[in-house]
Amino acid sequence: MKTKIIAAGFAICSVIIPLEAKAAKFSSFYVFGDSLADTGNILNLTSQVLQPPRPTPPPPYFQGRFANDLIWVDYLGDKLGLKPTLVTDILLNNAIPTQGINFAIGGANSGFGNGLVPNAPLPGVLEQVQGFVQGNGNIVDPNALYALSGGGNDYLFPQIPSDPNQPKPYTNIFQSVNSLVTAGAKNIVVFNLTDLGVLPGASIPGRNADELTGASKDFNSNLAKDLAIIRQNPNVNLTEVNVYSLVNSWRKSPEKFGFTNVTDACLQFTSPTTYITCDNPDEYLYWDDVHPSSKAHKLIADAVFVPEPSVTMGMLGFGALGIAGKLKRQRKKSVLTAIVK
Repeated sequence: MKTKIIAAGFAICSVIIPLEAKAAKFSSFYVFGDSLADTGNILNLTSQVLQPPRPTPPPPYFQGRFANDLIWVDYLGDKLGLKPTLVTDILLNNAIPTQGINFAIGGANSGFGNGLVPNAPLPGVLEQVQGFVQGNGNIVDPNALYALSGGGNDYLFPQIPSDPNQPKPYTNIFQSVNSLVTAGAKNIVVFNLTDLGVLPGASIPGRNADELTGASKDFNSNLAKDLAIIRQNPNVNLTEVNVYSLVNSWRKSPEKFGFTNVTDACLQFTSPTTYITCDNPDEYLYWDDVHPSSKAHKLIADAVFVPEPSVTMGMLGFGALGIAGKLKRQRKKSVLTAIVK
């Protein structure tokens, strides 16, 4: 019952507590997504709501993050001067958000439900966005930054049996973005999928690496086509972060980015409760079978936010074909950069 109350709270918490942000560049920072963006929501739920507690992710994961240290939300937030409050902190501990809210929860599907905890009433990415928008009376802050990450769980933890009538994962992400735009959002960052077929965990029983690579390409291609519709709106600053190309560039020239291992997981479980880790996690691209290391997360944040457009062109060096226009509500010279093939 308590879990149901928590899940329901995702949809209404933003209307209960007003925001009073004073950041220099954006009024606040809102995050929607899965384990790649979760900074502690699933840990709060599994350690404070479940009886007996079953903290997820467990040590040696870092403070509720599916990584060995900070993730891109933390790094980008530091660059923006904004720290989103966990939605579960609001619901469980009556925390007051002053710089935005992080709704992302580990295991979230692109639309509805959760692949990691399939029987729990936990919101997918589209549910997170719809709950936030509806909870704010269908009007959101146009001066805030909104970031969305999701889709991988739909392929890594597919419904069995699958439902052919369900919207495609890329459609769910597009609808999430469109819901924010319709409600008045102006500044939006959207991440595409890395190549799921090259993940360390892509070849475990029940998964097919070639199919996962194909699914990643299909997701990215269709999401880009859908988002092109929104890009036609001159009032929306839409940044697409091409994680697929970023990771491929790291794998092709790992030494340029400080990696010594771009194929194996640093963290490997030898049983459900025992594990071994490498001695140099920030030299690994992957922390575990499916999640990037903190070093990789930092590189992603660096690719999203750099001081000047010219720096992006020089830093990436793998063919950025364009950058997003300057965000109209920024007070300092900084841009969010679209990384494209």
